[in-house]
Amino acid sequence: MLSGTRANIAIKLFGTDLNKMFELGNQIKASIEGIEGIGDLNVEQQIQRPQLKIEPKREVMAKYGVTLPEFAEVVNVMLAGEVVSMVYEGNKSFDLTLKVNNESRATADRIKELMVDANGRKVPLSNIATISSSTGPNTINRENVMRKIVVSVNIAERDLRGVVNDIQRKVNEDIVLPEGYHIQYGGQFESEQAASRTLLITSIFSVLAIFLLLFNQFRNVTQSAVVLLNLPLALIGGVFTIYFSSGFISIPSIIGFISLFGIATRNGMLLISRYNDLHQEGLSAMESVLQGSLDRLNPILMTALSSGLALVPLALGGDLPGNEIQSPMAKVILGGLLTSTILNGFIIPIMFLITSKQADSETASEEIISE
Repeated sequence: MLSGTRANIAIKLFGTDLNKMFELGNQIKASIEGIEGIGDLNVEQQIQRPQLKIEPKREVMAKYGVTLPEFAEVVNVMLAGEVVSMVYEGNKSFDLTLKVNNESRATADRIKELMVDANGRKVPLSNIATISSSTGPNTINRENVMRKIVVSVNIAERDLRGVVNDIQRKVNEDIVLPEGYHIQYGGQFESEQAASRTLLITSIFSVLAIFLLLFNQFRNVTQSAVVLLNLPLALIGGVFTIYFSSGFISIPSIIGFISLFGIATRNGMLLISRYNDLHQEGLSAMESVLQGSLDRLNPILMTALSSGLALVPLALGGDLPGNEIQSPMAKVILGGLLTSTILNGFIIPIMFLITSKQADSETASEEIISE
């Protein structure tokens, strides 16, 4: 709705001469029709319709003393008509319109013979105006007060961003625009650009908020960073899922990645929190890892399985109506849950052991120095 077209991509050509714009539009169409993934490629049609031009003869009108506003009013009243009153018949009302009869304006020759009052003198309309038949466009579309023609493109089996980049490259190589003409790209591509920018910002804030919450929990930057390792582990599964399903990243997929960030860090929090509790009770780092992993195995598997099983119907029902957004998002979350849950059981314990050894060695060094 925002771009004035229903197509995935709208190549909007702006200029002054409609015929030249239509010619350039067809050149653009011929240039990009070979790009992979393009379908339903159309140039906005400009149909020529017959017109009757009535152009005033200014010098003759000046001799008769007829001004341009008077001329425009006379032509409008005679041909289009003007409402001068209302007629009531029972409970109904009708406009009383003043104009010449249909026979007198049926042809161009009849219109030329229409008599006009020129300061008390009756003269034919052809005396003070040039009346000719011609053709003109059926419609003139404008945007920001500029004439435009739209080349609409739909996408099939390719990502929107990749096709737009190919189109822009091809148009820049093949099309030379005259002075005063320029191209803008719109359609769903505009919405995709705005949504991508918004999601990029929200993704950064999401990761930052997760890190702050982790730091508030553990009061340790190193352990908070260890838990955040779940994010790339989760991304692995999401990326593989996209690669083996649709093959391109869409807005729903990005939303799925953002949702996956919170789910993936939960498992790491469960493990690190349990390791810390056991370590504070006097167990060694290795004993804390072994005992803590066994304690948290059932909760982690239970939450991962319940979330994963709930997403399976959405992931498999991508062809059903209404699942265009839910299905890509569910696939990303499902794949990310799988890899993060499996790799989480290996990477987090190893990183905890490494950081614990470093922390223990630093503590021992501080004790030696203090002694």
